[in-house]
Amino acid sequence: MLCKLVKVTVDRPLGSYHPKHKDMYYPINYGYIEGIIVGDGEEQDAYIIGIDEPVKEFTGRVIAIIHRYDDVEEKWVVAPENSHFTKAEIMEKVEFTEKYYDSEIIMMDDNTSS
Repeated sequence: MLCKLVKVTVDRPLGSYHPKHKDMYYPINYGYIEGIIVGDGEEQDAYIIGIDEPVKEFTGRVIAIIHRYDDVEEKWVVAPENSHFTKAEIMEKVEFTEKYYDSEIIMMDDNTSS
């Protein structure tokens, strides 16, 4: 899935709060990829980075996969084409929720600094 071009439908835009956990603020756009069903029985979730305004949908490249050791699903990280982020930059952007999980970031170039 890495490097694949995908369309993300955003259900939690930048600046919104989680529907169940009212104290969880979304500093980035977050959504799902229609038609790809994963381990939790829902559509594949995706973080969108590199876009600094709320959007309803976004088409970009999967630049990383966040593998959770203590969950049944992985999260995809989607960014504008030709953008580059290090593992450390990605983790900084998704930490608002990933801090609750034991996870690692998988990228095409595992020599990327973390």
